[in-house]
Amino acid sequence: MKKTITLLAFTFATALASASNPIVTDVFTADPAAIVHEGTVYIYTGHDEAEPNKHYAMKDWLCFSSQDMKTWTAHGPILAVKDFAWAKSDAYAAHVTEKDGKFYWFVSTRHADDQNHRGMGIGVAVSDSPTGPFEDARGSALITSDMTPKGEHSWEDIDPAVFIDKDGTPWLFWGNVNCYYVKLKPNMIELDGPIMEVEGLENFTEAPWIHEKNGLYYLSYASGFPEKISYATAPSIEGPWTSRGLLAEGAFNSNTIHQSIIEFEEQWYFIYHNGSIQHPNTGDSYRRSVCIDYLYHNPDGTIQSIVQTTEGTDLPPRQ
Repeated sequence: MKKTITLLAFTFATALASASNPIVTDVFTADPAAIVHEGTVYIYTGHDEAEPNKHYAMKDWLCFSSQDMKTWTAHGPILAVKDFAWAKSDAYAAHVTEKDGKFYWFVSTRHADDQNHRGMGIGVAVSDSPTGPFEDARGSALITSDMTPKGEHSWEDIDPAVFIDKDGTPWLFWGNVNCYYVKLKPNMIELDGPIMEVEGLENFTEAPWIHEKNGLYYLSYASGFPEKISYATAPSIEGPWTSRGLLAEGAFNSNTIHQSIIEFEEQWYFIYHNGSIQHPNTGDSYRRSVCIDYLYHNPDGTIQSIVQTTEGTDLPPRQ
């Protein structure tokens, strides 16, 4: 096992001098989740390996880092479905966050016990480093389908997004069709209260993401299908949420878009995927690539519509 991991890390650990979109062109990446830690941006992505015109083939998750949002270093597949003994397939969207010097990687993947836990579940891995190694923090799923029985489909429990509030309280958001949230215990691997449903979101599909600016909370999410990105705002992480409309149009050549939003060196960024670099150009939604464009907040707390570009951060931000 150690030898295999070393070889994979060697294959992927190369500097990618690409600020234009997509930022990675030698491997397909999807569902980006970004964090800022000690002057470095880390983007954790899914890894599309589908053959042309085939359905999703996703077995592991990748990590890329940058100190300037222009040159990216790949750290290889540092977490895989096989690292969770209770899971069997589908490395769907995931999210990493840091708390008290440890890094927690919340993932959505298919539960092996179909009889008791139908379809997808959410697990969590932990590491002392943002680039791993990560290991299953619980030995079992954190969220299973029997805990959220409202949905009528087996992929309801996907797309985890973690937000640590200003008072240090961690919250987990997730869902497909229904958006759920729950408070986590300080150890980050146990629930600390009942699972609740987010109210007030218009046309929620999946991919919730939380950020905060000047005391206002933002919940962006994929809406409709093919997906676009909408958002809502609230005075508190627990709401009430007010829908603010469309944030981004759909992604080129992809039915999904799946965003993350971060601030780095006083500039905000919108990170997403599209289907623009397939060779041959088939497969659309199942062979995606991560892109980055600028995000701008208005003085009244709303967000300007995202302009999706091929230049990405090669373009200077507006002053």
